[in-house]
Amino acid sequence: MTAAGMTPSVPRLDAEQLRRLSGYGIREDVREGQVLYGAGDRRYDLFVVESAVVDLVRDATALEPERVVYTRRPGDFTGELTLLTGETVVLTARIRSAGTVVRIPAVQLQHVLGTEVDIADVLVEAFVLRRRIILESASTLLEIIGHPDCADNRALRTFAARLQVAHAAVEADSLPGRALMSAYAIGDDDLPAAVLSERVLRRATPHDLAAAVGYTYDAVAHDVDLAVVGAGPAGLAAAVYAASEGLVTVLFDAAGAGGQAATSSRIENYLGFPRGVSGGELTSLALVQAQRFGAQLYAACEVAALGASDEEGVTLTLRDGTALRSRAVMLATGVRYRRLDVPRLAEFEARGQVRYSATELDVRDCESLPVTVVGGANSAGQAALFLASRGSRVDLVVRGAGLAASMSDYLARRLEAHPMVRLRTRSRVTELIGERVLEAVTIDDGQPETVECRAVFSFIGAEPDTGWLTDVARDRDGFVLTDARLADEHGTDGPPRLPFQTSHRRVFAVGDVRAGSLKRVASAVGEGASAVASVHALLASDPRGATRGATAAHA
Repeated sequence: MTAAGMTPSVPRLDAEQLRRLSGYGIREDVREGQVLYGAGDRRYDLFVVESAVVDLVRDATALEPERVVYTRRPGDFTGELTLLTGETVVLTARIRSAGTVVRIPAVQLQHVLGTEVDIADVLVEAFVLRRRIILESASTLLEIIGHPDCADNRALRTFAARLQVAHAAVEADSLPGRALMSAYAIGDDDLPAAVLSERVLRRATPHDLAAAVGYTYDAVAHDVDLAVVGAGPAGLAAAVYAASEGLVTVLFDAAGAGGQAATSSRIENYLGFPRGVSGGELTSLALVQAQRFGAQLYAACEVAALGASDEEGVTLTLRDGTALRSRAVMLATGVRYRRLDVPRLAEFEARGQVRYSATELDVRDCESLPVTVVGGANSAGQAALFLASRGSRVDLVVRGAGLAASMSDYLARRLEAHPMVRLRTRSRVTELIGERVLEAVTIDDGQPETVECRAVFSFIGAEPDTGWLTDVARDRDGFVLTDARLADEHGTDGPPRLPFQTSHRRVFAVGDVRAGSLKRVASAVGEGASAVASVHALLASDPRGATRGATAAHA
Protein backbone atom coordinates (compact mmCIF):
# COMPACT_ATOMS: atom_id res chain seq x y z
CA MET A 1 0.00 0.00 0.00
CA THR A 2 1.19 3.50 -0.77
CA ALA A 3 1.45 5.77 2.23
CA ALA A 4 -0.68 8.89 2.27
CA GLY A 5 1.13 11.80 0.74
CA MET A 6 3.76 9.67 -0.98
CA THR A 7 4.58 10.82 -4.49
CA PRO A 8 5.06 8.01 -7.04
CA SER A 9 8.65 8.21 -8.29
CA VAL A 10 8.02 6.83 -11.78
CA PRO A 11 7.33 7.43 -14.55
CA ARG A 12 8.41 11.01 -15.31
CA LEU A 13 8.79 13.18 -18.37
CA ASP A 14 12.24 14.60 -19.07
CA ALA A 15 12.80 18.34 -19.52
CA GLU A 16 12.43 18.24 -23.31
CA GLN A 17 9.22 16.21 -23.13
CA LEU A 18 7.80 18.62 -20.54
CA ARG A 19 8.61 21.52 -22.84
CA ARG A 20 6.78 19.89 -25.76
CA LEU A 21 3.81 18.90 -23.62
CA SER A 22 3.53 22.40 -22.15
CA GLY A 23 3.35 23.77 -25.69
CA TYR A 24 -0.16 22.34 -25.97
CA GLY A 25 -1.47 24.28 -22.97
CA ILE A 26 -2.01 27.64 -21.32
CA ARG A 27 0.20 28.87 -18.46
CA GLU A 28 -1.68 29.93 -15.31
CA ASP A 29 -0.71 31.35 -11.93
CA VAL A 30 -2.29 29.48 -9.04
CA ARG A 31 -2.72 30.38 -5.39
CA GLU A 32 -2.53 28.33 -2.21
CA GLY A 33 -5.78 26.46 -1.56
CA GLN A 34 -7.04 26.78 -5.14
CA VAL A 35 -8.84 23.69 -6.46
CA LEU A 36 -7.85 22.65 -9.99
CA TYR A 37 -10.58 19.99 -10.13
CA GLY A 38 -12.68 18.23 -7.53
CA ALA A 39 -13.83 14.71 -6.70
CA GLY A 40 -17.14 14.11 -8.43
CA ASP A 41 -16.37 16.32 -11.46
CA ARG A 42 -17.29 14.69 -14.77
CA ARG A 43 -14.54 16.33 -16.85
CA TYR A 44 -11.19 17.94 -16.10
CA ASP A 45 -7.92 18.99 -17.70
CA LEU A 46 -4.34 17.81 -17.33
CA PHE A 47 -1.91 20.16 -15.56
CA VAL A 48 1.86 20.35 -15.91
CA VAL A 49 3.29 21.61 -12.62
CA GLU A 50 5.99 24.24 -13.24
CA SER A 51 6.58 25.85 -9.85
CA ALA A 52 3.61 24.96 -7.63
CA VAL A 53 2.92 21.97 -5.37
CA VAL A 54 -0.37 20.10 -5.85
CA ASP A 55 -1.95 17.67 -3.37
CA LEU A 56 -4.30 14.94 -4.63
CA VAL A 57 -6.80 14.58 -1.81
CA ARG A 58 -9.41 12.05 -0.81
CA ASP A 59 -12.20 14.32 0.43
CA ALA A 60 -13.59 13.95 3.93
CA THR A 61 -16.67 11.76 4.33
CA ALA A 62 -19.19 11.24 7.10
CA LEU A 63 -16.82 8.68 8.64
CA GLU A 64 -13.30 9.65 7.55
CA PRO A 65 -11.28 12.86 7.58
CA GLU A 66 -9.67 14.31 4.49
CA ARG A 67 -6.51 12.47 3.39
CA VAL A 68 -3.69 13.31 0.97
CA VAL A 69 -3.11 10.32 -1.32
CA TYR A 70 -0.11 11.65 -3.25
CA THR A 71 1.50 14.95 -4.22
CA ARG A 72 2.65 16.45 -7.54
CA ARG A 73 5.69 18.75 -7.49
CA PRO A 74 7.53 20.89 -10.09
CA GLY A 75 8.32 18.78 -13.13
CA ASP A 76 5.32 16.51 -12.54
CA PHE A 77 1.87 16.39 -14.13
CA THR A 78 -1.60 15.63 -12.77
CA GLY A 79 -4.23 13.16 -13.94
CA GLU A 80 -5.05 9.46 -13.90
CA LEU A 81 -7.18 7.03 -15.91
CA THR A 82 -10.32 9.15 -15.55
CA LEU A 83 -8.78 11.48 -18.15
CA LEU A 84 -9.12 8.66 -20.68
CA THR A 85 -12.28 6.96 -19.51
CA GLY A 86 -14.45 10.02 -18.90
CA GLU A 87 -15.64 8.62 -15.57
CA THR A 88 -16.18 10.73 -12.47
CA VAL A 89 -13.06 12.22 -10.90
CA VAL A 90 -11.89 10.35 -7.79
CA LEU A 91 -9.51 12.79 -6.06
CA THR A 92 -9.51 16.55 -5.57
CA ALA A 93 -6.45 18.40 -6.91
CA ARG A 94 -5.67 21.32 -4.60
CA ILE A 95 -2.74 23.74 -4.59
CA ARG A 96 -0.54 23.37 -1.51
CA SER A 97 2.06 25.98 -2.55
CA ALA A 98 1.38 28.82 -4.98
CA GLY A 99 3.18 28.92 -8.31
CA THR A 100 2.60 28.29 -12.01
CA VAL A 101 0.93 25.41 -13.86
CA VAL A 102 0.16 24.74 -17.51
CA ARG A 103 -3.44 23.73 -18.23
CA ILE A 104 -3.82 21.28 -21.14
CA PRO A 105 -7.48 20.93 -22.18
CA ALA A 106 -8.84 17.45 -22.78
CA VAL A 107 -9.11 17.96 -26.54
CA GLN A 108 -5.44 18.91 -26.72
CA LEU A 109 -4.48 15.96 -24.54
CA GLN A 110 -6.14 13.62 -27.03
CA HIS A 111 -4.02 15.18 -29.77
CA VAL A 112 -0.90 14.61 -27.65
CA LEU A 113 -1.81 10.96 -27.11
CA GLY A 114 -2.22 10.46 -30.84
CA THR A 115 0.90 12.27 -32.07
CA GLU A 116 3.54 12.52 -29.33
CA VAL A 117 4.19 8.81 -28.87
CA ASP A 118 7.04 9.05 -26.36
CA ILE A 119 5.05 11.46 -24.17
CA ALA A 120 1.90 9.37 -24.52
CA ASP A 121 3.71 6.25 -23.29
CA VAL A 122 4.79 8.01 -20.09
CA LEU A 123 1.38 9.60 -19.51
CA VAL A 124 -0.56 6.35 -19.93
CA GLU A 125 1.86 4.39 -17.74
CA ALA A 126 1.54 7.05 -15.06
CA PHE A 127 -2.26 7.08 -15.29
CA VAL A 128 -2.39 3.30 -14.81
CA LEU A 129 0.05 3.44 -11.89
CA ARG A 130 -1.92 6.16 -10.16
CA ARG A 131 -5.16 4.20 -10.52
CA ARG A 132 -3.43 1.27 -8.86
CA ILE A 133 -2.28 3.52 -6.00
CA ILE A 134 -5.82 4.79 -5.52
CA LEU A 135 -7.19 1.24 -5.45
CA GLU A 136 -4.53 -0.04 -3.05
CA SER A 137 -4.85 2.88 -0.66
CA ALA A 138 -8.65 2.54 -0.53
CA SER A 139 -8.82 6.20 -1.46
CA THR A 140 -12.09 5.74 -3.20
CA LEU A 141 -14.95 7.89 -4.27
CA LEU A 142 -17.21 4.85 -4.11
CA GLU A 143 -18.16 2.41 -1.35
CA ILE A 144 -20.35 -0.60 -2.17
CA ILE A 145 -22.29 -1.97 0.82
CA GLY A 146 -23.99 -5.35 0.74
CA HIS A 147 -24.12 -8.94 1.88
CA PRO A 148 -21.43 -11.24 0.43
CA ASP A 149 -23.99 -13.95 -0.42
CA CYS A 150 -26.15 -11.57 -2.49
CA ALA A 151 -25.89 -11.90 -6.27
CA ASP A 152 -26.89 -8.26 -6.80
CA ASN A 153 -24.06 -7.11 -4.53
CA ARG A 154 -21.62 -9.35 -6.41
CA ALA A 155 -22.84 -7.90 -9.73
CA LEU A 156 -22.09 -4.36 -8.52
CA ARG A 157 -18.61 -5.32 -7.35
CA THR A 158 -17.90 -7.21 -10.58
CA PHE A 159 -18.99 -4.22 -12.66
CA ALA A 160 -16.73 -1.86 -10.72
CA ALA A 161 -13.80 -4.26 -10.88
CA ARG A 162 -14.08 -4.83 -14.64
CA LEU A 163 -13.98 -1.11 -15.32
CA GLN A 164 -11.27 -0.45 -12.69
CA VAL A 165 -13.56 1.96 -10.87
CA ALA A 166 -11.83 2.82 -7.60
CA HIS A 167 -14.08 1.41 -4.89
CA ALA A 168 -14.19 -0.24 -1.50
CA ALA A 169 -16.43 -3.24 -0.87
CA VAL A 170 -17.95 -3.19 2.63
CA GLU A 171 -19.85 -6.09 4.17
CA ALA A 172 -23.15 -4.88 5.59
CA ASP A 173 -22.78 -6.91 8.79
CA SER A 174 -19.28 -5.67 9.58
CA LEU A 175 -18.58 -2.77 11.95
CA PRO A 176 -17.57 -0.42 9.07
CA GLY A 177 -20.67 -1.53 7.17
CA ARG A 178 -23.02 -0.80 10.05
CA ALA A 179 -21.31 2.54 10.63
CA LEU A 180 -21.79 3.52 6.96
CA MET A 181 -25.40 2.39 7.00
CA SER A 182 -26.07 4.40 10.14
CA ALA A 183 -24.29 7.51 8.82
CA TYR A 184 -26.29 7.52 5.58
CA ALA A 185 -29.59 6.11 6.91
CA ILE A 186 -29.31 2.97 4.80
CA GLY A 187 -31.61 0.11 5.78
CA ASP A 188 -31.34 -3.59 4.98
CA ASP A 189 -34.04 -3.14 2.34
CA ASP A 190 -31.79 -0.59 0.59
CA LEU A 191 -29.02 -3.11 -0.07
CA PRO A 192 -26.95 -3.36 -2.06
CA ALA A 193 -26.17 0.32 -1.75
CA ALA A 194 -23.43 2.51 -3.15
CA VAL A 195 -22.14 5.68 -1.50
CA LEU A 196 -20.62 7.95 -4.11
CA SER A 197 -19.16 11.24 -2.91
CA GLU A 198 -21.82 11.54 -0.19
CA ARG A 199 -24.56 10.54 -2.65
CA VAL A 200 -26.40 7.32 -1.80
CA LEU A 201 -27.64 4.86 -4.45
CA ARG A 202 -30.19 2.54 -2.82
CA ARG A 203 -30.90 -0.94 -4.22
CA ALA A 204 -28.22 -0.04 -6.72
CA THR A 205 -27.79 -1.77 -10.07
CA PRO A 206 -24.79 -1.69 -12.46
CA HIS A 207 -26.75 0.76 -14.62
CA ASP A 208 -27.27 3.09 -11.64
CA LEU A 209 -23.58 2.88 -10.85
CA ALA A 210 -22.56 3.47 -14.46
CA ALA A 211 -24.69 6.62 -14.59
CA ALA A 212 -23.22 7.91 -11.33
CA VAL A 213 -19.57 7.43 -12.31
CA GLY A 214 -19.96 8.65 -15.88
CA TYR A 215 -20.12 5.52 -18.04
CA THR A 216 -23.62 5.93 -19.48
CA TYR A 217 -24.05 7.34 -22.96
CA ASP A 218 -24.13 11.10 -23.41
CA ALA A 219 -25.93 11.80 -26.67
CA VAL A 220 -23.75 13.69 -29.16
CA ALA A 221 -24.96 15.96 -31.90
CA HIS A 222 -22.68 14.50 -34.57
CA ASP A 223 -22.65 11.04 -36.13
CA VAL A 224 -19.94 8.57 -35.24
CA ASP A 225 -18.02 6.49 -37.76
CA LEU A 226 -18.22 3.16 -35.95
CA ALA A 227 -20.41 1.91 -33.10
CA VAL A 228 -19.12 -1.34 -31.62
CA VAL A 229 -21.75 -3.36 -29.74
CA GLY A 230 -20.05 -5.58 -27.17
CA ALA A 231 -16.78 -4.96 -25.31
CA GLY A 232 -15.33 -8.45 -25.25
CA PRO A 233 -12.00 -9.27 -26.94
CA ALA A 234 -13.43 -8.87 -30.46
CA GLY A 235 -15.13 -5.56 -29.69
CA LEU A 236 -12.13 -4.14 -27.86
CA ALA A 237 -9.81 -5.12 -30.74
CA ALA A 238 -12.15 -3.45 -33.23
CA ALA A 239 -12.24 -0.30 -31.09
CA VAL A 240 -8.43 -0.17 -30.81
CA TYR A 241 -7.85 -0.52 -34.55
CA ALA A 242 -10.71 1.74 -35.61
CA ALA A 243 -9.82 4.57 -33.23
CA SER A 244 -6.10 4.30 -33.97
CA GLU A 245 -6.87 4.78 -37.68
CA GLY A 246 -8.93 7.92 -37.23
CA LEU A 247 -12.48 6.61 -36.98
CA VAL A 248 -14.73 8.27 -34.40
CA THR A 249 -15.50 5.15 -32.37
CA VAL A 250 -17.90 4.37 -29.54
CA LEU A 251 -18.16 1.08 -27.69
CA PHE A 252 -21.32 -0.16 -25.94
CA ASP A 253 -21.66 -3.05 -23.51
CA ALA A 254 -24.70 -4.14 -21.52
CA ALA A 255 -22.61 -5.28 -18.55
CA GLY A 256 -18.97 -4.19 -18.54
CA ALA A 257 -15.80 -4.65 -20.51
CA GLY A 258 -14.34 -8.08 -21.16
CA GLY A 259 -17.22 -10.32 -22.14
CA GLN A 260 -16.76 -13.99 -21.29
CA ALA A 261 -12.98 -13.58 -21.39
CA ALA A 262 -13.20 -11.41 -18.27
CA THR A 263 -14.76 -14.32 -16.39
CA SER A 264 -11.63 -16.44 -16.80
CA SER A 265 -9.09 -16.62 -14.00
CA ARG A 266 -6.30 -17.48 -16.42
CA ILE A 267 -5.77 -17.68 -20.18
CA GLU A 268 -2.63 -19.66 -20.93
CA ASN A 269 -2.70 -20.05 -24.71
CA TYR A 270 -2.85 -16.38 -25.72
CA LEU A 271 0.11 -15.23 -27.80
CA GLY A 272 2.65 -13.11 -25.95
CA PHE A 273 1.77 -14.24 -22.42
CA PRO A 274 3.84 -17.40 -21.79
CA ARG A 275 2.93 -17.38 -18.09
CA GLY A 276 -0.73 -16.83 -18.82
CA VAL A 277 -2.88 -13.78 -18.21
CA SER A 278 -6.16 -13.38 -16.37
CA GLY A 279 -9.17 -12.33 -18.39
CA GLY A 280 -9.52 -9.25 -16.21
CA GLU A 281 -5.93 -8.14 -16.79
CA LEU A 282 -6.18 -8.68 -20.56
CA THR A 283 -9.42 -6.70 -20.60
CA SER A 284 -8.03 -3.78 -18.60
CA LEU A 285 -4.97 -3.49 -20.84
CA ALA A 286 -7.08 -3.57 -24.00
CA LEU A 287 -9.53 -1.03 -22.61
CA VAL A 288 -6.78 1.45 -21.73
CA GLN A 289 -5.33 0.95 -25.21
CA ALA A 290 -8.67 1.69 -26.90
CA GLN A 291 -9.28 4.76 -24.74
CA ARG A 292 -5.76 6.03 -25.40
CA PHE A 293 -6.67 6.26 -29.09
CA GLY A 294 -9.90 8.07 -28.29
CA ALA A 295 -12.50 5.30 -28.35
CA GLN A 296 -15.22 5.94 -25.78
CA LEU A 297 -16.72 3.10 -23.74
CA TYR A 298 -20.30 3.27 -22.49
CA ALA A 299 -21.02 0.46 -20.03
CA ALA A 300 -24.31 -0.85 -18.68
CA CYS A 301 -25.67 0.52 -21.98
CA GLU A 302 -27.69 -2.11 -23.80
CA VAL A 303 -28.37 -1.66 -27.51
CA ALA A 304 -31.98 -2.73 -28.09
CA ALA A 305 -32.53 -2.23 -31.82
CA LEU A 306 -31.02 -1.44 -35.18
CA GLY A 307 -33.23 1.24 -36.68
CA ALA A 308 -33.67 2.93 -40.00
CA SER A 309 -30.71 3.21 -42.36
CA ASP A 310 -29.95 5.23 -45.45
CA GLU A 311 -27.02 5.95 -47.74
CA GLU A 312 -24.96 7.50 -44.96
CA GLY A 313 -25.77 5.76 -41.70
CA VAL A 314 -27.81 3.53 -39.45
CA THR A 315 -29.60 4.34 -36.19
CA LEU A 316 -29.00 2.38 -32.99
CA THR A 317 -31.53 2.59 -30.17
CA LEU A 318 -30.50 1.95 -26.57
CA ARG A 319 -32.71 0.21 -24.02
CA ASP A 320 -33.63 3.57 -22.47
CA GLY A 321 -34.82 4.91 -25.85
CA THR A 322 -31.76 7.03 -26.61
CA ALA A 323 -30.87 7.00 -30.31
CA LEU A 324 -27.41 7.13 -31.89
CA ARG A 325 -26.54 7.45 -35.57
CA SER A 326 -23.44 5.69 -36.86
CA ARG A 327 -21.96 5.23 -40.31
CA ALA A 328 -21.18 1.57 -39.50
CA VAL A 329 -21.92 -0.94 -36.73
CA MET A 330 -19.75 -3.80 -35.48
CA LEU A 331 -21.60 -6.59 -33.67
CA ALA A 332 -19.38 -8.22 -31.05
CA THR A 333 -22.00 -9.25 -28.52
CA GLY A 334 -20.50 -12.69 -27.96
CA VAL A 335 -22.47 -15.49 -26.31
CA ARG A 336 -23.84 -16.21 -22.87
CA TYR A 337 -23.75 -19.42 -20.87
CA ARG A 338 -26.95 -21.41 -20.65
CA ARG A 339 -28.52 -21.91 -17.23
CA LEU A 340 -28.73 -25.27 -15.51
CA ASP A 341 -32.10 -27.02 -15.79
CA VAL A 342 -32.54 -27.82 -12.10
CA PRO A 343 -35.16 -26.95 -9.47
CA ARG A 344 -34.49 -23.96 -7.17
CA LEU A 345 -31.87 -22.54 -9.57
CA ALA A 346 -33.14 -18.93 -9.30
CA GLU A 347 -33.13 -19.16 -5.51
CA PHE A 348 -29.46 -20.11 -5.32
CA GLU A 349 -28.52 -17.67 -8.10
CA ALA A 350 -30.00 -14.83 -6.03
CA ARG A 351 -27.86 -15.91 -3.10
CA GLY A 352 -24.76 -15.86 -5.27
CA GLN A 353 -24.16 -19.59 -4.87
CA VAL A 354 -24.58 -20.43 -8.56
CA ARG A 355 -22.04 -18.42 -10.53
CA TYR A 356 -21.12 -17.95 -14.17
CA SER A 357 -17.54 -16.72 -13.77
CA ALA A 358 -14.46 -17.69 -11.80
CA THR A 359 -12.56 -14.48 -11.16
CA GLU A 360 -10.64 -13.61 -8.00
CA LEU A 361 -13.80 -12.04 -6.59
CA ASP A 362 -15.87 -15.15 -7.35
CA VAL A 363 -13.59 -17.68 -5.69
CA ARG A 364 -12.47 -15.64 -2.67
CA ASP A 365 -15.20 -16.97 -0.38
CA CYS A 366 -14.82 -20.56 -1.63
CA GLU A 367 -11.22 -21.20 -0.63
CA SER A 368 -10.76 -24.69 0.87
CA LEU A 369 -14.47 -25.45 0.45
CA PRO A 370 -15.98 -28.14 -1.81
CA VAL A 371 -17.36 -26.78 -5.08
CA THR A 372 -18.82 -28.09 -8.34
CA VAL A 373 -17.83 -26.91 -11.82
CA VAL A 374 -20.16 -27.82 -14.69
CA GLY A 375 -18.90 -27.82 -18.28
CA GLY A 376 -16.29 -29.39 -20.52
CA ALA A 377 -14.71 -26.47 -22.39
CA ASN A 378 -11.63 -24.40 -21.58
CA SER A 379 -13.52 -21.92 -19.39
CA ALA A 380 -14.71 -24.72 -17.12
CA GLY A 381 -11.24 -26.30 -17.03
CA GLN A 382 -9.54 -23.04 -16.04
CA ALA A 383 -12.16 -22.45 -13.36
CA ALA A 384 -11.63 -25.92 -11.91
CA LEU A 385 -7.85 -25.48 -11.79
CA PHE A 386 -8.12 -22.03 -10.23
CA LEU A 387 -10.47 -23.26 -7.52
CA ALA A 388 -8.29 -26.31 -6.84
CA SER A 389 -5.26 -24.03 -6.47
CA ARG A 390 -7.14 -22.31 -3.62
CA GLY A 391 -7.59 -25.56 -1.74
CA SER A 392 -11.09 -26.42 -2.94
CA ARG A 393 -12.06 -29.97 -3.74
CA VAL A 394 -13.62 -29.70 -7.19
CA ASP A 395 -16.16 -31.99 -8.82
CA LEU A 396 -15.91 -31.31 -12.56
CA VAL A 397 -19.18 -32.43 -14.16
CA VAL A 398 -18.99 -33.11 -17.91
CA ARG A 399 -21.86 -34.29 -20.06
CA GLY A 400 -19.63 -36.04 -22.61
CA ALA A 401 -17.42 -39.11 -22.38
CA GLY A 402 -14.29 -37.08 -21.70
CA LEU A 403 -12.50 -33.77 -22.19
CA ALA A 404 -10.61 -34.39 -25.44
CA ALA A 405 -13.39 -33.26 -27.77
CA SER A 406 -14.03 -29.88 -26.16
CA MET A 407 -10.96 -28.81 -24.14
CA SER A 408 -7.35 -27.95 -24.98
CA ASP A 409 -5.04 -30.90 -24.40
CA TYR A 410 -2.80 -29.12 -21.90
CA LEU A 411 -5.80 -28.32 -19.69
CA ALA A 412 -7.31 -31.77 -19.94
CA ARG A 413 -4.04 -33.49 -18.94
CA ARG A 414 -3.58 -31.13 -15.99
CA LEU A 415 -7.12 -31.70 -14.73
CA GLU A 416 -6.90 -35.47 -15.04
CA ALA A 417 -3.72 -35.46 -12.95
CA HIS A 418 -4.80 -32.95 -10.29
CA PRO A 419 -5.44 -34.58 -6.89
CA MET A 420 -8.09 -31.98 -5.93
CA VAL A 421 -10.20 -32.46 -9.08
CA ARG A 422 -12.65 -35.33 -9.53
CA LEU A 423 -13.67 -35.69 -13.17
CA ARG A 424 -17.25 -36.93 -13.54
CA THR A 425 -18.03 -37.79 -17.17
CA ARG A 426 -21.39 -38.60 -18.75
CA SER A 427 -22.90 -36.75 -15.80
CA ARG A 428 -25.17 -33.84 -14.99
CA VAL A 429 -26.26 -31.89 -11.92
CA THR A 430 -29.88 -32.71 -11.12
CA GLU A 431 -30.49 -31.15 -7.70
CA LEU A 432 -29.33 -28.24 -5.52
CA ILE A 433 -29.65 -28.97 -1.81
CA GLY A 434 -29.68 -26.63 1.18
CA GLU A 435 -31.86 -24.44 3.36
CA ARG A 436 -30.41 -20.93 3.73
CA VAL A 437 -27.16 -21.80 1.93
CA LEU A 438 -26.12 -24.37 -0.65
CA GLU A 439 -24.91 -27.49 1.11
CA ALA A 440 -24.77 -30.19 -1.56
CA VAL A 441 -25.65 -31.15 -5.13
CA THR A 442 -26.82 -34.36 -6.72
CA ILE A 443 -24.69 -35.59 -9.62
CA ASP A 444 -26.28 -38.20 -11.86
CA ASP A 445 -24.26 -40.47 -14.16
CA GLY A 446 -26.91 -43.17 -14.14
CA GLN A 447 -26.47 -43.69 -10.41
CA PRO A 448 -27.31 -40.43 -8.56
CA GLU A 449 -24.83 -39.36 -5.87
CA THR A 450 -25.13 -36.47 -3.42
CA VAL A 451 -21.85 -34.63 -2.79
CA GLU A 452 -21.00 -31.73 -0.49
CA CYS A 453 -20.88 -28.40 -2.33
CA ARG A 454 -20.79 -24.73 -1.28
CA ALA A 455 -20.98 -23.14 -4.75
CA VAL A 456 -21.69 -24.20 -8.34
CA PHE A 457 -19.74 -22.65 -11.22
CA SER A 458 -21.66 -23.17 -14.45
CA PHE A 459 -20.06 -23.01 -17.92
CA ILE A 460 -22.45 -25.07 -20.02
CA GLY A 461 -23.03 -24.43 -23.69
CA ALA A 462 -23.49 -20.99 -25.11
CA GLU A 463 -26.10 -19.10 -27.07
CA PRO A 464 -25.73 -15.81 -28.95
CA ASP A 465 -27.38 -12.62 -27.75
CA THR A 466 -29.04 -11.82 -31.07
CA GLY A 467 -32.78 -11.84 -30.43
CA TRP A 468 -32.92 -8.07 -30.97
CA LEU A 469 -31.39 -8.27 -34.47
CA THR A 470 -34.61 -8.56 -36.45
CA ASP A 471 -33.11 -7.19 -39.70
CA VAL A 472 -29.87 -9.19 -39.74
CA ALA A 473 -29.72 -12.73 -41.15
CA ARG A 474 -28.87 -15.49 -38.63
CA ASP A 475 -28.51 -19.24 -38.74
CA ARG A 476 -30.97 -21.54 -36.99
CA ASP A 477 -28.99 -21.34 -33.74
CA GLY A 478 -29.08 -17.53 -33.75
CA PHE A 479 -25.50 -16.85 -34.82
CA VAL A 480 -25.02 -13.99 -37.29
CA LEU A 481 -24.26 -14.93 -40.90
CA THR A 482 -21.48 -13.05 -42.68
CA ASP A 483 -19.90 -12.97 -46.17
CA ALA A 484 -19.38 -16.55 -47.43
CA ARG A 485 -21.81 -18.20 -45.02
CA LEU A 486 -24.40 -15.59 -45.87
CA ALA A 487 -24.00 -16.39 -49.56
CA ASP A 488 -24.22 -20.13 -48.89
CA GLU A 489 -27.54 -19.82 -47.06
CA HIS A 490 -29.15 -16.91 -48.90
CA GLY A 491 -27.65 -17.04 -52.37
CA THR A 492 -25.26 -14.68 -54.11
CA ASP A 493 -27.68 -12.03 -55.41
CA GLY A 494 -26.42 -8.48 -55.06
CA PRO A 495 -22.88 -7.17 -54.72
CA PRO A 496 -20.20 -9.40 -53.10
CA ARG A 497 -20.02 -9.11 -49.35
CA LEU A 498 -16.98 -7.69 -47.63
CA PRO A 499 -15.25 -9.89 -45.03
CA PHE A 500 -17.36 -9.95 -41.83
CA GLN A 501 -20.20 -8.02 -43.51
CA THR A 502 -23.73 -9.18 -42.62
CA SER A 503 -26.96 -9.06 -44.62
CA HIS A 504 -27.21 -5.43 -43.52
CA ARG A 505 -24.76 -3.44 -45.61
CA ARG A 506 -23.60 -1.23 -42.74
CA VAL A 507 -23.39 -3.95 -40.11
CA PHE A 508 -20.46 -6.31 -39.49
CA ALA A 509 -20.11 -9.19 -37.04
CA VAL A 510 -17.00 -10.53 -35.29
CA GLY A 511 -16.09 -12.95 -32.52
CA ASP A 512 -18.29 -15.56 -30.90
CA VAL A 513 -21.55 -14.06 -32.19
CA ARG A 514 -20.52 -14.75 -35.80
CA ALA A 515 -21.55 -18.06 -37.34
CA GLY A 516 -18.46 -20.19 -37.96
CA SER A 517 -16.09 -18.36 -35.60
CA LEU A 518 -13.58 -20.41 -33.63
CA LYS A 519 -14.82 -19.31 -30.17
CA ARG A 520 -11.32 -18.52 -28.88
CA VAL A 521 -9.95 -15.27 -27.43
CA ALA A 522 -7.11 -15.03 -29.96
CA SER A 523 -9.38 -15.57 -32.97
CA ALA A 524 -11.89 -13.03 -31.61
CA VAL A 525 -9.13 -10.41 -31.31
CA GLY A 526 -7.97 -11.19 -34.85
CA GLU A 527 -11.48 -10.86 -36.26
CA GLY A 528 -12.12 -7.56 -34.49
CA ALA A 529 -8.89 -6.09 -35.82
CA SER A 530 -9.32 -7.46 -39.35
CA ALA A 531 -12.92 -6.34 -39.74
CA VAL A 532 -11.91 -2.69 -39.45
CA ALA A 533 -10.43 -2.94 -42.95
CA SER A 534 -13.92 -3.83 -44.22
CA VAL A 535 -15.38 -0.86 -42.36
CA HIS A 536 -12.90 1.42 -44.09
CA ALA A 537 -13.85 -0.04 -47.48
CA LEU A 538 -17.53 0.59 -46.76
CA LEU A 539 -17.00 4.16 -45.59
CA ALA A 540 -14.79 4.94 -48.59
CA SER A 541 -17.78 4.20 -50.84
CA ASP A 542 -20.08 6.60 -48.96
CA PRO A 543 -21.24 9.85 -50.56
CA ARG A 544 -19.23 11.66 -47.86
CA GLY A 545 -16.14 9.70 -48.84
CA ALA A 546 -13.55 8.15 -46.59
CA THR A 547 -12.69 9.42 -43.14
CA ARG A 548 -9.25 10.74 -42.44
CA GLY A 549 -8.24 7.31 -41.18
CA ALA A 550 -9.60 5.31 -44.08
CA THR A 551 -6.38 5.31 -46.07
CA ALA A 552 -4.18 4.42 -43.11
CA ALA A 553 -2.19 1.24 -43.43
CA HIS A 554 -3.89 -1.55 -41.50
CA ALA A 555 -1.23 -2.93 -39.20
